[in-house]
Amino acid sequence: MTMHAEGSILELRDVPELRDEYARQTAADRPGIAQPVPLRPVPVQPWGKILPVAFVLFAVMLGGWEWYWRDFGVTPGMRNTDGLWAIQRRRIDEGEGNATVLTGASRVYFDIQLPVWEKLAGRRPIQLAFEGTTPLVYLDDLAADANFTGRVLVGVAPDVFFTGFSYRGTAAKYTHKESPSQRVGQWLSTRFIEPYFAFYDPDFALEKVLARQAWPQREGRPDRLDVRKLAMHEADRNTHLWGKVDTDPQYRALARKIWHEEFQPSDDDPPSEKLKQMIKDEIARAAKDVVALRARGVQVLFVRPPSDGEYLEFENKLFPRAQTWDALLAVTGAPGIHFQDYPELNQNWNLPEWSHLSQADGERYTAALYKIVERDFWQKPVLLESAHAAP
Repeated sequence: MTMHAEGSILELRDVPELRDEYARQTAADRPGIAQPVPLRPVPVQPWGKILPVAFVLFAVMLGGWEWYWRDFGVTPGMRNTDGLWAIQRRRIDEGEGNATVLTGASRVYFDIQLPVWEKLAGRRPIQLAFEGTTPLVYLDDLAADANFTGRVLVGVAPDVFFTGFSYRGTAAKYTHKESPSQRVGQWLSTRFIEPYFAFYDPDFALEKVLARQAWPQREGRPDRLDVRKLAMHEADRNTHLWGKVDTDPQYRALARKIWHEEFQPSDDDPPSEKLKQMIKDEIARAAKDVVALRARGVQVLFVRPPSDGEYLEFENKLFPRAQTWDALLAVTGAPGIHFQDYPELNQNWNLPEWSHLSQADGERYTAALYKIVERDFWQKPVLLESAHAAP
């Protein structure tokens, strides 16, 4: 550090009367003498007044954030965490090994309504589906668990199932390694925070809200919107499409715009031949799980839930039925229900953003699906023969 004086430059450390103004002495300045401990006096402040004011400011800001999202149409609901999934998964190991398990991506998760299923079957199924995630991640886990001897309904969303896409694929590993502190944290959150605060949904976290603003686009980064909030979750993972997607035209248009962007070709898309191989690999993976499950008497049923509009067009183009759904049933030897094959499942459903049913139609769809399942499939004896060889 230097200073100018009459055209010359002086080092501050060479000016004793100035040196103490910018730095205390160091060990080099005081050879043979221990370095002194710096003293940092805390000025006297009216802490008794400051703390209440700080608390009031915190409460006002928190309340304002909560009010903002309530005004947007948000209501409190459960966070769809790995810990919430783990609670349901542990039911199998805690005595419900013969239960009906639902697994799949968001269509099984959002569309099948657990209270309707329970009313018809007399028993609530275990919901282990996860949005944006191939069910094979969790079918692998069930196939390896000797405690599971019940029935499993496997949802097939073509773009997720046949690519092995695993957006939320960590829950099984999390369940097997979940610590006591993580369990306590999940328990506290689901009882004292999530039921009361609307803003606590991950979609409304300040970090995400800021990231969604119209910032200047960085070169080389795809200009695509992230998927927004689509569903409301309950403590036992019963889930339904968020009403705002159905009733708010602007928000519905946003959801469709996001899907439309996903349908556009990108540099990340696999070449045609690689995609065909991915499809074959995932079918072979499913066949291996079916063999393991059937060996224990588990009944496996694949279900293709409804889709519509641009989403269905996209699926039919990239994942033709003959190469995907039909091949899956042929190779695994397992039965399946495709919504287009049953008039009661191929109605004029309300799918606001082409991919998920409204809550009201989800209830109707669940009742129709359950009746088909019990009438045509799960009353029949379990077939124990091995599935066909993988392609």
